[in-house]
Amino acid sequence: MARTTGSDGEKTEAAVREAAVGLIARLGYEAMSMRQLAAEVGVQAAALYRYFPTKEELLFTLMREHMEGLLESWGTARPITPDPVARLAAYVENHIAFHIERRHATHVSNMELRSLSHERLTQILKLRTAYEKELRAILRDGAEAGAFEIDDVGLTAMALIQMMTGVIVWFRPGERLSIAEVTTTYLSMTMRLVGAKIAYSDARQLRMR
Repeated sequence: MARTTGSDGEKTEAAVREAAVGLIARLGYEAMSMRQLAAEVGVQAAALYRYFPTKEELLFTLMREHMEGLLESWGTARPITPDPVARLAAYVENHIAFHIERRHATHVSNMELRSLSHERLTQILKLRTAYEKELRAILRDGAEAGAFEIDDVGLTAMALIQMMTGVIVWFRPGERLSIAEVTTTYLSMTMRLVGAKIAYSDARQLRMR
């Protein structure tokens, strides 16, 4: 990725982040060097440290932005209706769409937690907890309302998160299934998993009201 002549600091920093996500996803955090990253962006290695004083600061920034983006995305997608089935459908749709669009960033965020210092790891885990808390609240509301049959809200939430995020491992655009088809199938599986008393198609209608 060649640096554009006359590009300002913001564009260069954005290019650094984008290139870093791709390199870390492909090589791993430990294997990627700042020199490799600089060559990918088209700047001198020393220039990177104007934006990210350390390699770990760069990784932390990528992970924080990923989680903050996910929380913001859900905040926008969250339906007004209090119906837990419609809220769950919206959560699943948004989660899958967000992570497929950010396949490399998701891989980095999931695989490189071990590379963060304790303090920075704690900050990322707090963001993850805040996001997962939204799902647990939906499941708990559904169970209390009799819309879901759930034995353990926490375990069910973890199972759903793993299932939905796992889409990025195997999904490839242009192959047998489209994003819409994958989402529809996962929504049906989700509703069965939580013992929903309403079909996915009906849940979509509720969410769109």
